[in-house]
Amino acid sequence: MIIRLATESDIPALTRLLAQLFEQEAEFHVDPERQQQGLQSIFQHNTGEVLLALEGEQVFAMVSLLYNFSTALGGRVATLEDMVVSKAYRGQGIGSALLKAAIEQAKFRQCGRVTLLTDHDNHPAQHVYQQQGFIRSSMQAFRLPL
Repeated sequence: MIIRLATESDIPALTRLLAQLFEQEAEFHVDPERQQQGLQSIFQHNTGEVLLALEGEQVFAMVSLLYNFSTALGGRVATLEDMVVSKAYRGQGIGSALLKAAIEQAKFRQCGRVTLLTDHDNHPAQHVYQQQGFIRSSMQAFRLPL
């Protein structure tokens, strides 16, 4: 297994992984065109990075890091999004390895914090995040669809 930064040429494989992720999430829907647009925006506007895991030419896992700035910390922070391991590859420690790589990338980019959201009932993912040192925030997420 190799973990590396994704490029625009990886968008078709990443879009297929996002479909698997959004099939299981309550708030999001599979829309390949929108997902491709979102990925292209990350690459073209340099607002983040996508890490992927692959074997040979087969991409089977991904995670996105989106960058912003925190006034509280006085510097760059990262939001971890779109963490997904293809169904056939789950339970092999790939998610943990990808998460570690994302944390190292955020440190390399001098981020003071990594924040993520997960469905409240996604206990397997929460366990993986907690194993890597993530703690529950007292903050509550709110959304306003526009």
